[in-house]
Amino acid sequence: MDSSTTPLTKIIEPEWVFPFQGMGIGDSFFIPTLKFAEMIYAIDCGAKREKIRVKAYVTAKDGHLGVRTWRVG
Repeated sequence: MDSSTTPLTKIIEPEWVFPFQGMGIGDSFFIPTLKFAEMIYAIDCGAKREKIRVKAYVTAKDGHLGVRTWRVG
């Protein structure tokens, strides 16, 4: 590796706390991330622990990619 190339920086995701307890049916939240599959998996697992149903989709908000999640049941 020569001095003209810069090594890629590893993206470290923060630990997220999902707001499931305060959500009514139809409410949503957005989490900016580039690791879509991992975030959707974490959201689904968290929703199962809380015994609620959610739908999560990759979306953009204010120019940032991420995952928006709606409570559906």
